[in-house]
Amino acid sequence: MATPPSASRFAALLRAEGLAVVEVGDWEDHNRNHKGPWGPVHGVMVHHTVTDAARHDTVGICRKGYSTLPGPLCHGVITKDGRVHLVGYGRANHAGNGDDDVLQAVIAERATLPPDNEANTDGNRHFYGFECENRGDGKDPWPEKQLLAIEKVSAAICRYHGWSERSVIGHLEWQPGKVDPRGFTMASMRTRIAARLKPAATYTVSRGDTLWSIAATKLGDGGRWREIADLNDLKTPDDITPGQKLKLPKK
Repeated sequence: MATPPSASRFAALLRAEGLAVVEVGDWEDHNRNHKGPWGPVHGVMVHHTVTDAARHDTVGICRKGYSTLPGPLCHGVITKDGRVHLVGYGRANHAGNGDDDVLQAVIAERATLPPDNEANTDGNRHFYGFECENRGDGKDPWPEKQLLAIEKVSAAICRYHGWSERSVIGHLEWQPGKVDPRGFTMASMRTRIAARLKPAATYTVSRGDTLWSIAATKLGDGGRWREIADLNDLKTPDDITPGQKLKLPKK
């Protein structure tokens, strides 16, 4: 059974992947848990918002929802600038009912997903959901920094749970009639995620090392020491000893 991490741990995992994370209001406690369970979780689902950054408050909409579909509408909103806005944690109205055969394929991490021709299974219970700011018309561009953020978010969650890239799907692969995300293929995104999930670089601590010095030497930025701490579950910046092996975040 895959149990979600605590909200604070979840945010730390994303930051350790090198993401710019914005915590919106009381996101840790904003959920739809009173409507049903969240978990066990089995995968990550990617959506587009059908909003225009110039005309809509995309983050606000995803946090509050609508009268007919209350928020949160996802766990995180990935805006075009590559930032991840955390708007809820727990059960969210993002996936709806989808195909049980697809869920079983995700759990088994099969290379090929079956057609999503049924809507008989509660996806809000089993998937992390990320809404990505895009009009969804096939013409609105996907900036590279936004695609990179989708890749990093997915990889961070997969790494935590021990999943492969095959645990990441699009809404269009889950629920009949859906087309999102439109503008890139989930196959191409899974290829990117697979590359990011390759074994992380490690570093063996030497006498006199600090997390700051390791980050400065190995990552080119001493300020990234917090990412090393989060990735290795270190409680304080001094919680290292000579000979200890540390996982390093991606450059």
